[in-house]
Amino acid sequence: MRSSETFIEYLKINRRYSPRTLEIYKGSIDELYNFISPAQDETETNLLIPAQIRAFIAESMKSGLSSRTINLKLSAISSYCNYLVKRGILKANPVKRVQRPKESKRLPEFYTTTAIESYFSGEFDEGDIFALRDRLVVSTLYCTGMRRAELASLRISDWDRARSIFRVTGKGEKSREIPIPGSLVPQLNSYLLMLNEYYPENNENRLFLTDTGQPMYLSFVNKIVARELSFSKGITGRKTPHILRHSFATHLLNNGADLNSIKEVLGHSSLAATQVYTHNSFENLKKIFLTAHPRAKKGG
Repeated sequence: MRSSETFIEYLKINRRYSPRTLEIYKGSIDELYNFISPAQDETETNLLIPAQIRAFIAESMKSGLSSRTINLKLSAISSYCNYLVKRGILKANPVKRVQRPKESKRLPEFYTTTAIESYFSGEFDEGDIFALRDRLVVSTLYCTGMRRAELASLRISDWDRARSIFRVTGKGEKSREIPIPGSLVPQLNSYLLMLNEYYPENNENRLFLTDTGQPMYLSFVNKIVARELSFSKGITGRKTPHILRHSFATHLLNNGADLNSIKEVLGHSSLAATQVYTHNSFENLKKIFLTAHPRAKKGG
């Protein structure tokens, strides 16, 4: 078995990385080998040197990839090289000796509370299981802040009715509990009744299914969110599950929730990942200041 294959297997079994993460790691490593050694001969470890990594970065930038995407690839390649060092295949990690492309700081996108309320105030056919499911997908993503993959893998048994929580399994197979807002419960109850009627042979006990009764997959979630949010005139720009997650965190922070609580609900491994939302809150505060404070107004 090739070194890259044993590395991916290691990440899958020992680190319990998600299928999507494994796909990114494998793709990044394959791209590197295809660039430095088209014959895909991984025994040529002498080619894994800083000069080749720099050339790979240059070629990636030339092809139009963003600095963020290139850095994600480099992180995957660096992990792989660390693995090779531990196995004695490489003497040192070449990625650590190259300068990575600088990323421009970009704040997380989010929808305003007005735009979100505009969507939820819209009417839909509550007697149509598909219309109810689609509304519930958006509601669950926004009201809980869970990730797209976490929602797609939800099982009915993950809903603890007595405690009004979802038990979800996130990145690294880490489990956490997310509170369910009271406004979501009536929709969940109605949907579950219809679900059991329409799909009595739901063998995997999935909460969300496709139109044909199959377990929901990630691109299907994307399509639902894009279609649903397009009904609201107040929501412009990209319409994705991840922006709903950003909106959830930003709105919590703007309404007084503390960072540690938000971190736990989002399933972040460190507080640094959650702190990015404070920038959105500061921008919001700045706008309020510039429009409300008498000395901040033009000519004040």
